[in-house]
Amino acid sequence: MIKSTVIVIGNGMVGYKFCEKLVTKSSGFNIIVFGEEPRQAYDRVHLSEYFNGKSADDLSLSSREWYEENGITLHLGDPVQEINRIDKTVHSLKGLTLKYDYLVLATGSSAFVPDIPGIEKEGVFVYRTIEDLELIKAYAATAKTGAVMGGGLLGLEAAKALMDLGINETHVIEFAPRLMPRQIDSAGSAMLQSKLKELGLTVHLNKSTSYIGGAHEADALHFNDESVLPIDMLVISAGIRPRDELAKLAGLQVGTRGGIMVNDKMQTSDEAIFAIGECALYEGMIYGLVAPGYEMAEIVVSQLMDGNKLFYSYDMSTKLKLIGVDVASFGDAFITEPDCRTIVFEDTHKGIYKRINITTDGKYLLGGILIGDAGTYNMLLQTVNNKLVLPPNPEDLILGSRGGAESEGAGVMNLPDDALICSCEAVDKAMICSSITDLGITSIDGIKKCTKAGTGCGGCIPLVKDLIAGTMKANGQYVKNVLCEHFDYSRQELFDLVKINQLKNYDLVLDHFGKGDGCEVCKPAVASILSSLWNDVVVKQDTIQDSNDRFLANIQKGGTYSVVPRIPGGEITPDKLIVLGQVAKQYGLYTKITGGQRIDLFGAHLNDLPAIWEELIDAGFESGHAYGKALRTVKSCVGSTWCRFGLHDSVSFAIEIEDRYKGIRAPHKLKGGVSGCIRECAEAKSKDFGIIATEKGWNLYVCGNGGSKPQHAELFAADIDKETLIKYLDRFLMFYIKTAEPLSRTATWLNKMDGGLSYLKNVVINDSLGICDLLEEEMQLLINTYHCEWKEVVENPELRKRFTHFVNAPEEKDPTVKFEPMREQIKAQW
Repeated sequence: MIKSTVIVIGNGMVGYKFCEKLVTKSSGFNIIVFGEEPRQAYDRVHLSEYFNGKSADDLSLSSREWYEENGITLHLGDPVQEINRIDKTVHSLKGLTLKYDYLVLATGSSAFVPDIPGIEKEGVFVYRTIEDLELIKAYAATAKTGAVMGGGLLGLEAAKALMDLGINETHVIEFAPRLMPRQIDSAGSAMLQSKLKELGLTVHLNKSTSYIGGAHEADALHFNDESVLPIDMLVISAGIRPRDELAKLAGLQVGTRGGIMVNDKMQTSDEAIFAIGECALYEGMIYGLVAPGYEMAEIVVSQLMDGNKLFYSYDMSTKLKLIGVDVASFGDAFITEPDCRTIVFEDTHKGIYKRINITTDGKYLLGGILIGDAGTYNMLLQTVNNKLVLPPNPEDLILGSRGGAESEGAGVMNLPDDALICSCEAVDKAMICSSITDLGITSIDGIKKCTKAGTGCGGCIPLVKDLIAGTMKANGQYVKNVLCEHFDYSRQELFDLVKINQLKNYDLVLDHFGKGDGCEVCKPAVASILSSLWNDVVVKQDTIQDSNDRFLANIQKGGTYSVVPRIPGGEITPDKLIVLGQVAKQYGLYTKITGGQRIDLFGAHLNDLPAIWEELIDAGFESGHAYGKALRTVKSCVGSTWCRFGLHDSVSFAIEIEDRYKGIRAPHKLKGGVSGCIRECAEAKSKDFGIIATEKGWNLYVCGNGGSKPQHAELFAADIDKETLIKYLDRFLMFYIKTAEPLSRTATWLNKMDGGLSYLKNVVINDSLGICDLLEEEMQLLINTYHCEWKEVVENPELRKRFTHFVNAPEEKDPTVKFEPMREQIKAQW
């Protein structure tokens, strides 16, 4: 049989995907690939991970052997220079002239470089290829200040790359009045900007660059408003330009603003030539995401095999994590009233913004935007795409159901069989469910190998996990709860494995029980396990549970930090109060008495933290762990000491409890309260554990919390003495630390526990599992190994060195931090 020859020009992600799809479905083609770059196709979606230790081989989508095994002839570093449509030949840079039956243009795009005077100077780069990244990495070694031109998706990725390279003073320059103008609205952009500022990134909006200063090397950006920004290097990431120059030379029809015009079969104006990916212009649209490119590749494969699959306008919904911040938009994100009804949730404290647009009759979801928390993105997108009818209270979609939790996986299991789960690989629900039911595949890796779902951008992985769990439950199979794709263990199993094997850092845990490089799910979870087991100083570890742990302080608006010393039970001496006042005046700090009966000092510069802590430690203070997933406070009323209704000394008991559990790390923060009578002035029933005095002793309540979903603690043991209560509390807290999922408060932990409160009582009070002695022993070990983390930093010169804004000028403060007066104190400008 004579094989038709298909020549593919371009060996990027889409060109490679076309080859993969074609060889999977047919062996009847002779495939030849020309690539401009010197390496085979690699993952551009995760290009910034090159700065986090991933090599070019790690990013590679295949090996040279793969091309050979599939009979594909690969010419790297040899771009095609000319297409002869009459003779159906291509001519390459290295002199090859080859004949084709079909030609596929997958030339992609190049970085758009604006015509600005000085753009050719040293220190100016584009952010597109691995070669670009290597140049940026080499130049950044001597740079202190960097800027990125462009505040879109690629621009923020480039900014993250500069920060990963150690350029702490990184700026983003955006011509538009907001970041990511094509994906999110003004309110979402403002929230994103606030989050990025907290992480140390400076954003300049409405800025038009007039020229780049410097003799030979770029040293400043000069703007049209006559302002100047000194820089050491500049990365251009102001958009993309379709690579259509070869098509133009061949006389193919192109758009007025670029792009090779194609029809719904992906055919160009020449029926034998197709165009796919970022070089293709379909109905006036260039698709700059990988998923539409993969769909285009599928269309061409169908056409070559006499299929009838056609391309339609593609959903541009997207979810990303930009510099550690979730950003997502889906459906019709920008539709406004009166064409819809809009529901908005905004939490400026946590940096969360959620907006959903629903039909005017309240029945269907049209689209939305998520900033700071995009955990519900996949189901919201499915709700839009499959026109699912909304619940009676549509706000539950972004606030969570307040009328009882749904069973795990119930939402995704209600999707229709043809619901598209993985848009990159066009995998629907039925394909995944049949792999689980018919083939017995029950792991993410297995689903990836079988269906290719999750092998593209990876955004569908949470939905695939829910489908696996839901399908297995429906089939009556046991569902194993694993931490993430890098660990085939639950947090509880990993906790025991780490303890048994005496592992003391994340890399060792990953080497022994994991695979790959880890992710943002397992790294903080393992850090939590290590802290809870060994009680070591968190700043000694490279992997941390929470970003605030890095400097043992909560980062606040404007790039400053808060200092929160421990004040057990809210009791403090006049001498200590005086010291707090003196420190606040000396370092220009804002002071606030909190709801947890402590005094917070806000507005501290990073390099002042050790000096502030040193003075507080000398006065007898300790770290209050306000930054950590640890015990925060044990609130108390004055009890029998002063109150005529008080039954017992609640202050002394609160101090004893707080001193006992201070510094102990857990899956989430812990709060306690001790009230001297049933009047409950310490609000003990709203805490993770609450203690209330009775005529006969004390009542112990557990698993309450405030926050966005308040829940009263439940009575655990009544009328018990102090010694018994502490014993039960030791067991309860240690059982929670060992068994709770990452970032689960005690209330959530109990709500998900089979058997609920009755089971918990049986374990902790009746010792039904025979582990109470072990729980008490493990808790005592944590109590015995307590240390004040502030003191450890103050007394350790190597740790203390980390607390500087500029490595080469440790005494210099962050010049971008600004304050303004407020009620005889100060607040940060932002």
